[in-house]
Amino acid sequence: MGKRCRAVPSPRPEADRSDTPAAVHTIGGSWDPLEERREQSYRRTVRPYNDAQRRLLDAMTTHPLTLALGPAGTGKTYLAIARAVEALEDGVVDRLVLSRPAVEAGESLGFLPGTLEDKLQPYLRPLYDALADRLGGKRLRALLADGTIEIAPIAYMRGRTLNNSFVVIDEAQNCTYGQIKMLLTRLGWHSRMVLTGDPDQTDLLPGLSGLAETASRLEVIDEIGIVRLSEHDVVRHPLVACMLQLL
Repeated sequence: MGKRCRAVPSPRPEADRSDTPAAVHTIGGSWDPLEERREQSYRRTVRPYNDAQRRLLDAMTTHPLTLALGPAGTGKTYLAIARAVEALEDGVVDRLVLSRPAVEAGESLGFLPGTLEDKLQPYLRPLYDALADRLGGKRLRALLADGTIEIAPIAYMRGRTLNNSFVVIDEAQNCTYGQIKMLLTRLGWHSRMVLTGDPDQTDLLPGLSGLAETASRLEVIDEIGIVRLSEHDVVRHPLVACMLQLL
């Protein structure tokens, strides 16, 4: 007899979305990060669904550096983007810098069509999706055009000092220890940085991911927030939490 998994009811959406479809912004040639037009309407201040999300939001507010570790579906990326957008709109920072590693999840980068920039765009798409959900396509287009929001692969971060910025590094479990060390030392004056990732879902070879080791070493520093989420904090379909317990 198979193992039964009790599902928790899905959380109710916070608000109806009723705005008109937003304009699109084409980046990297033919690929359009906003080609799937969606209605954009949201609460200016995002609300947590559970205690873990509340701890994460609090940590990102009170710490210059936060590491959020947890499985897929716990809202790590969305909450980081939401807090970054709030910091920008409140004048806490002057710009947003978002990045994630272009690590192949079972696919070959060389088989994707287009230039190198075109090949990288699909890896960055989740960041565009979260931004579009918080800002709307028209506003996002304007902020991308004037450089207020920058989205770039990890390789483009070396040698930079990011002052007056809110930096979000997504899918950090696909960064090596050396890459994470490089990213953390980009943090400049009046800036905040958030790293999100799931150490159990890395696409790197065993032993190469540096996220878990980095979190363990930095836990002794009070000024750094380490937030760990579990499958009990999943806010996607209830089956996601059930599957994470079994897979």
